Formats: sequence, C-alpha cells, structure tokens
Amino acid sequence: MAFMRRRTLLALPALALPAAWALPPRTLQFPRDFGSHPELRTEWWYITGHAQAGERAFGFQLTFFRSRVDEAQAMRSAFAAKQLVFAHAAVTDLEGRKLWHDQRIARAGFGVASAGEDDTDLRLRDWTLRRENGAYVASLPASGFGIALRFAPTQPVLLQGQAGLSRKGPEPEQASYYYSEPQLDTSGRLSLQGRAFEVRGRAWLDHEWSEALMHPDAVGWDWIGMNLDDGGALTAFRLRRRDGSALWFGGSLRGADGRLRVFGPDEIRFEGLQPWTSPRTRATYPLRWRIDTPAGAFTVQALLDDQELDSRGSTGGVYWEGVSDLLDATGRRIGRGYLEMTGYAQPLKL
Repeated sequence: MAFMRRRTLLALPALALPAAWALPPRTLQFPRDFGSHPELRTEWWYITGHAQAGERAFGFQLTFFRSRVDEAQAMRSAFAAKQLVFAHAAVTDLEGRKLWHDQRIARAGFGVASAGEDDTDLRLRDWTLRRENGAYVASLPASGFGIALRFAPTQPVLLQGQAGLSRKGPEPEQASYYYSEPQLDTSGRLSLQGRAFEVRGRAWLDHEWSEALMHPDAVGWDWIGMNLDDGGALTAFRLRRRDGSALWFGGSLRGADGRLRVFGPDEIRFEGLQPWTSPRTRATYPLRWRIDTPAGAFTVQALLDDQELDSRGSTGGVYWEGVSDLLDATGRRIGRGYLEMTGYAQPLKL
C-alpha cells in the first residue's frame, strides 16, 4: 500500500478472479523474495520517510512498480511489452511548503527498465533502487529535485498479515504477499532546484505482490505506515466502497520489544477529519484521521495539506501521499511516517 502504499495505480482493468486464484500460504524466502515475481500481475517496492538537514525537515517517497501485461505474454517478439515498469518520486519540503514529484514509465528490457528476480535490483532509465551489502541504495534524479539515499535496516523483516500473506478483502483471492522493513536508518542527499541537503532520517519500505488485490466494490484505500519514536512500527489500512464505507481493514503493531500484534478486519476503525479539497482535481481528502486499533487510539495528522500526486502520465491515477505525524490519545507525538489515500479523485484501477 503503500500496499502501498502503497500502490500500483495501474491503468489496467480491475479483475475479479475466482477463488481458485487465491494466493496460497507460503514461507517467504530471503534474499529471493526481495526480488521481483513476474509470474504475478502486480508488484511494488515502496519507500517513504522523513529526514532532517539541520533544522530543515523533509518527507520523501519513491516507488517502483512492475506490471505483467497478460495480452503480451504469448508474443515472441523481443519488443513485446510483457512487463511494464513504473516509478514515482516525491520530496516534501516542509519549510518551503511545497511537494515536488516526478514519474517514469517504460517496458522492461533493452537495458532501459528491469526488475531483478534474485534480489532488489530495479532500474528505470537513470532511476535505480538496489540492495547492496544488506542496505538499499536509491538514486532518482528528477525534474527540479533529486533523491540519493541509503537505507540501512535496523530490525528484522516484518511479515504482514499471516506470515506474509495479507488479506485485502472478504474473498480469499483478494490478497497479497506483503512484508515491511520499518525503522530504516536513512542517510544521503536530497536536492531541490540544484541545492543539495545532506540528510539523516528514518524510512519505511513495503514490498507487495499480488494477482488480484482489490474487491470489485472497492474504489481505493487509506493506509498508514508509521515509525514510532520508541522503535515500534504501526501499520493500518482500510479499503473503501464508493459511498465511503469500509469494505475491509487490516494492520499490525510491532512494539519496541519486537512483539507483533496483527489486527483482524473487525478490530480497526478509521474516522476522517479536517477535509481538504485539491485546487486541481477538486478531490477532497481528510488530512486528519482518528484510527482505533486493539493497541490503542491514534491520530494521524498531515504536515502539509497539498501532497496530492498526479500520476496520470504513468500509472493512470491521482492520489494523496504525504508525510504525517502520529499522535497518541493525549495528543502527544509518538511517531512520524506516511499517510496514503487513493480513489478520491477517481476509482482506483489495478
């Protein structure tokens, strides 16, 4: 979901597959499952985080998507677009009150775009994300800004759902293989309009792959991935119907002590507050959320109103994705991470 986040907003038809296509439980194997899974339709690697350069604070997002094009699988031509690779990059400048974002798309092959199967090794022209010596290294020179960061794990991989098989709806075929790497120690450089900032911070990685993710009645989702200040990690999401009602919930809390609590679909509630309307798309997004979980009640507060991304030049959709604070029931900040909201400007198509 950032399933994220995070989210492959692919302009391909949503498909309701029969239960025979339900993903089987399996033991995720690393480093193999850090790599791509081209036999499944949709996949993404999604890193969000926050970083500081002195007193100046930033949020950042980078996402690589892979999509299997079924119609091209039987074609023999080397030029057949059997797999597509998309990528999004964004930096939120909290001091400048501005979101910078860019996007890319290409078919896999010919050294232009690729998604390695043995380990995380993603390329889209000059944008790259690789796992090297146990850490992730990202380089995304974009229009007006740039991301050049290293993300070092500080904790074990977090398997979401039931041992890495995460349900996304009431039917068994609505599921994904899904793991997270929260609390990534982040260092490197962000640049804005030619000015470089040496930064340190924390990041969150989601890697998710699926054959059929969304229920036919779902138009989008709301998702959070929050690095807690004490070292814990909170995930929560819901899928929404067109009328705004919830179709499915999920999430987890891994405490600072490493103990994992997986939330059931009937154990979470989302309440959207503080509506903000985009001046470009006229979509209205809640910028403050109350989220009730078995681990407690939390408030998520966006740190900048306008963090809407228009990806119609690549994945075909518009979504809100932004750096946000996590507050406890008393209003005290206990974490920072990302909030993602899809399907508000138009129904999401995977």
